[in-house]
Amino acid sequence: MDSLPESLLLEILSHLSDSTDVARSRVALKAFNTVFPFLRSINLPCSIKWYENNNNNNNNNITSENVQSYKLVFLDLVSTLKTVETVRIGHPQPMLAFLYCMDPGHEDFYLEDDEFVNKWMPKVSETLKSLSMYGSGFDRDRVSNILPLISKYCHNLVDLYLKYAFMSLENLKPMPMLTRLTLEYTTLNDEDLNKINTCLPNLQVLNLLDPSKVIDPVICLVNLKACHLDVADAFLSTLTLIAPNLITLKVKCSILDAMHIEAPRLSHFHLFIQSLRDTLIVKKFENLKTLVLDSYDLGSVLLKFPVTKTVENLTLMESEKFSKDSKLSLAKVFMVFPNVSSLCVESNAWSELEGQEILDRGNVLKTICAYLTLVDQSLTFSYVASLLDQCVGLSEVSFLIHCDANGCVSERFMSKCMARWPGLMWRWGIFSYYDEYSWITK
Repeated sequence: MDSLPESLLLEILSHLSDSTDVARSRVALKAFNTVFPFLRSINLPCSIKWYENNNNNNNNNITSENVQSYKLVFLDLVSTLKTVETVRIGHPQPMLAFLYCMDPGHEDFYLEDDEFVNKWMPKVSETLKSLSMYGSGFDRDRVSNILPLISKYCHNLVDLYLKYAFMSLENLKPMPMLTRLTLEYTTLNDEDLNKINTCLPNLQVLNLLDPSKVIDPVICLVNLKACHLDVADAFLSTLTLIAPNLITLKVKCSILDAMHIEAPRLSHFHLFIQSLRDTLIVKKFENLKTLVLDSYDLGSVLLKFPVTKTVENLTLMESEKFSKDSKLSLAKVFMVFPNVSSLCVESNAWSELEGQEILDRGNVLKTICAYLTLVDQSLTFSYVASLLDQCVGLSEVSFLIHCDANGCVSERFMSKCMARWPGLMWRWGIFSYYDEYSWITK
């Protein structure tokens, strides 16, 4: 191994994803020491071993027999590498973050600390392109300046991921190079996201996953192409999205009074919402091709949409049993989305559809996939017959039957369907609410 060229040794080290494995390799083979400084990434996950050693040993009495301070190990890596382009540090597991926070001696794991950040970030400021950092978000007594500090030093940062952090956005500076931002389980003192809009003007991908203190988000980003907003446990008044270049949008929230969308290039839209109380204001869906609707009240949410002739692929989902007041029907579906050619209906939504009228607008349908429970086989078959007889343009039908249904019953049901409509291409399989589905015929 010592005779291998340095380029190959560097290639071997580059394939080790964990920096602790890199350190072990340097001990096992001294030849790695020569090329080690030329690595361009640091990935130092804070495992349970760090916590156990920190918890069992006094921080002021660290010896060579103990695991070294997490911060000291990281700082040593930063000072040793010549060029650092990627950094990934912290404790990605929520339980570990909680343990570190509850431990009164957890300072070694409080990575958002200003003093610690100021020790290493200036050294990588010109070369750092990607930063992933898992903070100590359970420590509610501390508000971190991590994002303003990043904006102060990392002028060439392109991709930023922050998780478990209570953050202040005061003194946030412009970051024109940043194109991708993910904030997960963070608290922001930016209720309407004005700071994000102002200081990160060139974002192309924005993921806000369970952010706290975001009340009336206004996302106004000209270059945004993909956005994922998950505030499932929050009650928002309004959501405003103005993004002329947006292609993909996923929104998950509990209850929302109103939603305003200006995204003429939007092609893929996934909306999960318990209830949309008031209105959905859309300037115009000019290019929307794929739509996924997931709601406790599909019938009501559906009618909030304007008539959209561009939607070709539609998925209807209901996470829980439908409301008694919900009146979902394929007649409504085809009225709002008259040109749907591919339709997928999951089990709760299908149960609500059974027995409702179908209009011959379904003639444009080419493929349909449905999740069936076969609680009432005769009712299900009757509705299937009504649907397939009216949708004369169908070419492919896929049924996934719940695993609780008897296997013989499922086979007889499918045999009956295939015999009734032999000209169609058929697929069927099984599914459960907890596991992935599996096809029996392909």
